[in-house]
Amino acid sequence: QVQLVESGGGLVQAGGSLRLSCAASGRTFSSYAMGWFRQAPGKERELVAAIRWSGGSTYYVDSVKGRFTISRDNAKNTVYLQMDSLKPEDTAVYYCAATDRGGSNWLYRRKYDYWGQGTQVTVSS
Repeated sequence: QVQLVESGGGLVQAGGSLRLSCAASGRTFSSYAMGWFRQAPGKERELVAAIRWSGGSTYYVDSVKGRFTISRDNAKNTVYLQMDSLKPEDTAVYYCAATDRGGSNWLYRRKYDYWGQGTQVTVSS
């Protein structure tokens, strides 16, 4: 089992920045791929960014490319999401998740087995 706790959400004006953190505990953090998801009211939960266990491979949904950066510190059991140039459409609850299924499963929402409780990000115009 892996326990995940997000922090760093809040209210920010458009064009501003936030840094989300996700602290993991439990089984070996470094063996998991980690993802950041978001869910806005009335919309499906979508994968925003993901990073493989080594940090050598990352994925970003097109709408955040060039603005968001995912990173991980395996020594601290923590994954981060740096969000810059925020837009009102980035408003959502952001979730951290983990998967150890390997292969290409890190790109698919349903392949993530462990989830945090979520943190609210609100971007005002």
